[in-house]
Amino acid sequence: MHDLRRQALESGKTTSRKARSKVSSPANSKPSSPATSRAASRVRGNGSRAGSDDEGELSDETSFSVGSIDEVLNGDSTEHSGDAWRPELADRIEETLARKGSTVQGREKCYKAYVHILTAQYAEEEIRGKEAELVVAFLKSIKEEKTEKETILAMKALAMTLMTSPSDLIYEAASTPLKRAISHSTSTASKAAAIHTLGTCTFYGGASDDEILENMDFLLEIITSDGYTISAPDEPEPVAAALEEWGFLCTLIDDMSPQSEDAVEAFAEQITSSFPSVQIAAGENIALLFEKSFKQVDPEEDSLADFPDSEIMSDPDETPGVPKLIRLYPAYRRTDQLIHSLQSIASISTHHLSKTDRKALRTNFVDILNSVEYPTRGPRYQNAISDETGKRYGSRMVVRIHKGGVMKIDKWWKLTRLQGLKRVLQGGFVGHYEKNEVVFETLPIMMSNDR
Repeated sequence: MHDLRRQALESGKTTSRKARSKVSSPANSKPSSPATSRAASRVRGNGSRAGSDDEGELSDETSFSVGSIDEVLNGDSTEHSGDAWRPELADRIEETLARKGSTVQGREKCYKAYVHILTAQYAEEEIRGKEAELVVAFLKSIKEEKTEKETILAMKALAMTLMTSPSDLIYEAASTPLKRAISHSTSTASKAAAIHTLGTCTFYGGASDDEILENMDFLLEIITSDGYTISAPDEPEPVAAALEEWGFLCTLIDDMSPQSEDAVEAFAEQITSSFPSVQIAAGENIALLFEKSFKQVDPEEDSLADFPDSEIMSDPDETPGVPKLIRLYPAYRRTDQLIHSLQSIASISTHHLSKTDRKALRTNFVDILNSVEYPTRGPRYQNAISDETGKRYGSRMVVRIHKGGVMKIDKWWKLTRLQGLKRVLQGGFVGHYEKNEVVFETLPIMMSNDR
């Protein structure tokens, strides 16, 4: 398979300096408030992580859901051949900017077409120079909130604009209207969409490190209050959205030691939620925080003699090539209690959940438990030994890029960023990963041949 890394780096696209510096490498960070309440959230339909991509009139263009992990890894790509989309996009941009006299239904149709094209095509050249005007138009729809559908489509259009052409100026313009929508919208779906859009704008829109941490605190307050701080008490959608975007932003922070204890405490409360979407998102953040509390031993920089044996983690299976880890700080002090809770969910057998939800909880929490106990192990780790190589399979989570290669997702930070990208790009992820340098730099993983 052709080298996607070389293709991305040679694409010639200019990424904003701040966006490039933040997305190019994973990290560790700074939440705050401790968990204060337990609570569930009122569920609608399926309680699985994904929920439905299609509720009522809402469609893929309005969805920030990525479905189960298997759907994330193997979702169909959105592709369109030919150049017919170019004049169509030009018309939709012109229609968006010439807002005077437009109707709600007309804007909904226009935004939907705009999002669909930007999802399916890498259109940085086509929107170049128009981003600021487009953002102003989308923010106007978000502020006015004429209908739930127009509002969510405007949020998705804003996120796709930023994903296509990042700017250090967008966060400053968008953060206040988005936070206002999160706190004051009367629509739960709009609140959740605004949370996801705030995450995208924070990640790619030029937010400073302090602003990233401030937004993580804001999201943690939503989580610990079960939505009460944004007038969405016990609603699963905004709480799950806050958990997902907190994890996405957490990958930008190098040192989580000041916040890890309170954050894990908050997430440990949420794994007891009545809603699998909330439980899984909270559990994945716990695994991410434990992963971030260790570093791989660097033979050139680290002398194991400088660390007590209790701070050195070796692969319990002594798998050749698996490096030792050094504990940088305790991710959580009551780890034994946490492990007990994770074990209970990993072996859940209750019948009040659907078969799909039970399977999702077991599969995800087996992985989460494995990583908390053995941070050398990433998602979908398998102890089984390959007959061909004689080695343990290890993490077997991969993303298939068309039919020619695979991307190995063997760390929680990689899975967190993959899911963050898929929430915005949906079926257009593969096309953007191959052509959009911004997307590639968010998850800079080399492809390997699928053999």
